[in-house]
Amino acid sequence: MHKKNILVTGCAGFVGFHLTKRLSGNNYNIIGIDNLNDYYDVAIKESRLDILSNNNQFSFYKVDLCNTSELSKIFKNNKIDFIIHLAAQAGVRYSLENPNAYIDSNIMGFMNILEACRHNNIRHLVFASSSSVYGANTHMPFNTSDSCDHPVSLYGATKKSNEVIAASYSKLYNINTIGLRFFTVYGPWGRPDMALFKFTKNILKGKPIDVFNKGKHSRDFTFVDDIVDGIIKIIKKRKKTLSPSIYNIGNGKKVSLMEYIKLIEKNLNKKAKKNFLPLQKGDVIKTHS
Repeated sequence: MHKKNILVTGCAGFVGFHLTKRLSGNNYNIIGIDNLNDYYDVAIKESRLDILSNNNQFSFYKVDLCNTSELSKIFKNNKIDFIIHLAAQAGVRYSLENPNAYIDSNIMGFMNILEACRHNNIRHLVFASSSSVYGANTHMPFNTSDSCDHPVSLYGATKKSNEVIAASYSKLYNINTIGLRFFTVYGPWGRPDMALFKFTKNILKGKPIDVFNKGKHSRDFTFVDDIVDGIIKIIKKRKKTLSPSIYNIGNGKKVSLMEYIKLIEKNLNKKAKKNFLPLQKGDVIKTHS
């Protein structure tokens, strides 16, 4: 029986690492791509890679998705059955500082993956979208049938554009594209720019934490293993009909920011010094899958 060859982009990232680790232990050959950029400490990505490299069903290429010639070589040298595209420039707030990074990675990089599907006869593409596409929506819980025409961040806009472009490629070139709107993923090996790690670090050091929108935020938090479970179910139940699809992957309940902080305080057995700030540009007030 032919082992499925799955390409995972962003394999050294938070979700990519957990997915690759699980897949390579489940009789799949994984071809991993990551550019190991320095958006956060590269040592974390290298440590994740060290763990993945212990499995002989995993091969790694350090490649930027904007490098089309290097990307072409990977597709030429590997028979790929399925692509899980997780590589992206993450973070809402960073998009205010470095917008070009989002266009390069989330638009150009995504286009290059779609073109690789088209020219290499790859029929199955799953890609990471985000709850950020819902933007200024106030209808709760967010439903995939809701309009997503009012993103409040460039990050959210790039993810919405991914969904629209994927749908057009699906129709034009018979590619089964599935976009997954992830809701605030957390868990071990998470990104250090996430609130969980920033809050914990500052509380332990006795430094104040920045609480935006004066704490009047709520989020639908999703454990990383649940995200991985969802992706694996999609791989195993590949649709026979080739059509674009969008799914939410969330917990299905929202937790207030102040409750979130209380849980961290409880587990650290230490009170946080809170620096209450106004709503930050680009932030969504509530998410609920």
